[in-house]
Formats: sequence, structure tokens, C-alpha cells
Amino acid sequence: MNILVAEPLAPAGIEKLKAQRGWNVIVSTPSEYTQHLSTCDALLVRSAVRVTADVLRKAPKLRVIGRAGVGVDNVDLPAATAEGVLVMNTPGGNAVSVAEQTIAFMLSLARHIPQAAASTKAGKWEKKKFMGTELRAKTLGVVGLGAIGREVVLRAKPFQMRILATDPFVSPQAASDLGIELVPLDQLYAEADYLTVHVALTPETEKMLGAAAFAKMRDGVRIINCARGELLDQEALFEALQSGKVAAAALDVTVPEPLPAGHPLLSCENLILTPHIGASTEEAQEIVGHRIVDQLITYLREGVAINAVNMPAMSPEAYRTMGPYIALAERLGSFAAHTSTGNPLGVRFTYSGKIAEQNTQLVRNAALAGLLNRSLAMRANLVNAMQIATDRGLVISAKHEKRQSHIDTVQLEFETTDGTTTVEGAVVLEKPRLLRIDGIYVESMLDGHLIFMKNDDVPGVIGFVGTTLGKHQINIANFSLGRSDAPNPNGKHTAIALVEVDGEVPENVLDELRQHPAVKVARAVTF
Repeated sequence: MNILVAEPLAPAGIEKLKAQRGWNVIVSTPSEYTQHLSTCDALLVRSAVRVTADVLRKAPKLRVIGRAGVGVDNVDLPAATAEGVLVMNTPGGNAVSVAEQTIAFMLSLARHIPQAAASTKAGKWEKKKFMGTELRAKTLGVVGLGAIGREVVLRAKPFQMRILATDPFVSPQAASDLGIELVPLDQLYAEADYLTVHVALTPETEKMLGAAAFAKMRDGVRIINCARGELLDQEALFEALQSGKVAAAALDVTVPEPLPAGHPLLSCENLILTPHIGASTEEAQEIVGHRIVDQLITYLREGVAINAVNMPAMSPEAYRTMGPYIALAERLGSFAAHTSTGNPLGVRFTYSGKIAEQNTQLVRNAALAGLLNRSLAMRANLVNAMQIATDRGLVISAKHEKRQSHIDTVQLEFETTDGTTTVEGAVVLEKPRLLRIDGIYVESMLDGHLIFMKNDDVPGVIGFVGTTLGKHQINIANFSLGRSDAPNPNGKHTAIALVEVDGEVPENVLDELRQHPAVKVARAVTF
């Protein structure tokens, strides 16, 4: 297992990685890491490395990207998902550090601290020039009440400020519990003396702070951005700083980083700029470094994805419950693919029992991966299976039903142009087990090498199978049988056999089995 660390990470986190048995840890830099991509299984980054589609194409073995921090706009998520690469981040790990930077900016804007310090060091004594204002009784507008936004609120309250916030995913009660007012964005713009943004970069938030937004703000507003440079229209900000509409601004992030020499913003005396240091504290880097390493180890060792951003995440506790059903679903999907013919049209899932009360998205994805990997040249997994299925036009549906039974089951109906194959299974003693095929009860382990047979239930078939396999020195480990309750159109019952054998079954042997007039289907299934 090759773990590529492309940016500086907490030394203790790197040592924890190196302590993992069988892991080779490669510590590189943003300028040199690409030379190691071809062999890496996991990639750890911060904010400097941009993981593009081209980067992903150079990493054919890559399974997971760990972002030490919250923002993942430096990772091409659609491309990572399409390649089946899990992306994880560490939300909240640097929240306090970024919040403290925001408060430092607010104090600096109120008291002109950077400008006054530079003037004094230049030998000047411009006391009157740097007349400031108190934060007390001023209105702070906080756009976004995620982990960082909440930490900003907690630190601003002792300054006796009125605090307004906007966040469509926060209830009025939650805002009330924080002691702040939840208001529409336009009202926040109109009333804020200080405005700070703490939202993710999306198509909706890109350049949200532009000319139209500034026009809605009160004259002399002060702007703080410690989130993403793309949230701000820098040309509009320059104009607003020049006109006095925006009295001052403080930016920890810009586009690009750094601003090139001669950029108009660099000439603004009422602008504070720092080199994206909001999360750059010893404490924050230690926290996010440890968290991303722990998450990576948990995922690669146990399959549990914590803080996944491109697949349904699950807590370790939930995974312990659902993990066996994820394994079951993958085996059911693989079995259905092996035993079906025709072009796929869709899959219908039915979850029964207590599992029906759980989030079954990963169970669904596992089953789809099992189905797709039978015929796809590309790899399908828990990350990209749903996307691949929908891209190929498969219709996916599910129902959850309660069953008065001691056993929980997963059923999938795989519809193709040749018909529908229905398989149902359960977890028995922590192992995936097949229970029914096309409504016929036939219990079998979903492991090793199996021969799936469907035939008219007539005398001599079982003996024929045993003789044929014996002739080819193929040992039978187990033989499971089932048959339909009602006769088929031929007037005979349909029988199903699952023959567990000790090795792979050559195609010529399957051809021999198909020679019996009662045998309709004979296929090998290998797990």
C-alpha cells in the first residue's frame, strides 16, 4: 500500500502512517508529487495541490484522497467520483483558527492596526489619521453558520455586538439558541456594519459579493473573507473601496493566490491582505493532520468512510451494523450478473426487516458495483456505482418494507432485455447467504466457486451432474437444491441447483452439463 503525502502534514500524523504494517509512505511536495502518482493508493493534500482529472488519470491505483481541511474545491469531485476515488475532508478541524483570524481582521479593520503599525515603523506619528471605532453596538453579519460561522459568533458576542446571520439550513430555534437573529440575506446586507462570509464555493455562491450585493449594503460597510477567494468579485470590491461604499476590507483569500504584481487591489490602503493563513496555526494543522490520517487508516483498514464528500458517509457504529449487508449486496449483484443474459435495463431493490429502517444507499451501491463489474472494463465501487448505472440508463428503484420475521433480507430484481432475475439473501452468522433465486428457495453460501443450474425436475439430473464433474476430477464441496412450488409450462417443476466446487469450472465442462435434455442453464459463478 503506497500512501502519497503531497503537502506538509503534522509530523505525528506522518509517523502514525509509517507505523501501519505493509504501508509505504511517500512524503513529497506540491511541485514534485506527480512523479509518484502511478503507484499511489492514497493521496493526502491540503489546499495547494489541485487534483484535476489529468492528475487522476495518472493515478490508476488511487482509491482515496484525503483533504486535510474543509474545502475541497481543489479536487475535481465529478472526475474523482467517475474514477471511483473516495474523497474525504476534515470539517471543523480548523474552525477555531479561521474564526480567530476573522476576529483579528475585524479588530484590525476597526482600529487600522496594520496600517498604523507600518506608519509608526516608518518613523511617522499619525495618531489622528488612525482614529478607530468600537465594535460595541455595531452589527455583525455572518453569512453561513457552519462550524466556522458558529465559532465566529461565539467570539463576537463578548464584544457586545448585534449579530445577524443567514443560512438556509439553520432553524430559527438554532439561531435563537446562539443568541443571534436569523434574517434574509438582503436584510443582512442592508444592516451589517461588518460582514463576514463562511460558505462553501458553489455555482450559487461564486462572486456572491459583487456590485449588486454592495449596492444593497450600508455605506461604510467593512468586508471580511477568510473562506474562498471566488466568493468575492474583486473588480467590484476595488470600485467599492475606491468610492467608499466599502470603508475597508480584509482578505485572507484571493483569486489568484498570490495576486500578481500591479493588481489594483494591491494599491488600496484600506485593504488588509494575508497569504491564506486562516487555518495556519500549529493547533489547527495538528488537528486536521491527525484527523485525516485517522480517517484514512479507518477507511483502508475497515472500509468505513468518515467525512466522505462524494459518497454516503456512515459512522463506524452504523458500519458495524450495515457492513455485512454491504458485503451481501455486492455478492448478490455479482451473482445476478453471472446468471443473467441480455442488456441491462434496471434494478429494483427490496429491503425487509430492520435493515429497511436504515440508510441503504451504500447497500444499493455495493449491489450495483457487483452487477457492473461483471461486464465493465472500468472499475465500479461504492463511490461511482450509482453514477455509472444512471449514466448507462439503468432505472434504479427501491422499497423498504417491514417483515414480521427474525431475519433481515435484501432482494434485487435485475431486469434485462432477456427477462428478470430475482435474487434474495440475508446475513447469517455474519456471512452473506443466498436464500432465493426467482422465488425458489435454495440456500447457499456466496463464496468460492459455484455452478448455477436450472433444469426441469426429472430423475437422473443430479447423478448426471455428479458423474460429469467426477469424470473431470472436479470435487463437489456442497450441493444445494430447490424447486418451484408449481409446475412450469412444460408440466414439470423447475429445479435450481447450486453446486459448490473446489476450483474453477472450465467452459467445456459447463457445455457437457448443458447437453442433458433437462438442463436449461449451467453457468459458473466465482467470488
